[in-house]
Amino acid sequence: MIHMNRLAAIAFGTIALGACATKGYVRQQVETGVSTERAARTAADSQLTTADASLRTDLNSVKSEVAGVKNDVAALRNDLGALRTEFGAKITAMEEGMKFAFPVTFAFDDATIRDQDRAALDAFTKVVNKYYNGSVITVEGHADPAGSPRYNSELSKRRAESVASYLTQAGMTGSDIRPIGYGETRQIVKGAEKDQPGAEANRRVVFVIESKGNVASVSSLPQTP
Repeated sequence: MIHMNRLAAIAFGTIALGACATKGYVRQQVETGVSTERAARTAADSQLTTADASLRTDLNSVKSEVAGVKNDVAALRNDLGALRTEFGAKITAMEEGMKFAFPVTFAFDDATIRDQDRAALDAFTKVVNKYYNGSVITVEGHADPAGSPRYNSELSKRRAESVASYLTQAGMTGSDIRPIGYGETRQIVKGAEKDQPGAEANRRVVFVIESKGNVASVSSLPQTP
């Protein structure tokens, strides 16, 4: 009987020790899981903090770029406004650039640039160098209807070439300047020639700037009617 009691006690002790061992294992596993979860949360929080800092940096960079673009557009507006008010330029936004019509005209049967037009061409050169560097600048020459169509085509081309040469001498660099003559085909005052009213407006040059990409918001600029 005593022997049986001792065996029962030993068995109970073994079961108790097993239970304690199981509880210790479970506790260890729980603690390990908690530590793992805590480490994962800490790592996730660190990643979120890093991502947030990166996002804030990117946002500040974008804000800085937007501010720079706004300043560039404001400066462009001012400079184009000066061309309008000081030199009577008519500026029109086109699909891929801008069209500038200055009152730069020529005497009858002449392709010589007049002294009173040099300041306008100098100002135009500065604007192109500042905002349109690398663009294609087409210089369109025109003539009044006096003379034959062939002669007027040649005369208008010489006018365009004369202005293109002046722009280069004035310091227009980095742009592709292309003179072209339209003869009498694009008259402002139909039929006006020689000394007739409006004839001088037919003897003119017009500039078309085909921008290659990133002139800031030219399409949003106010147009001259």
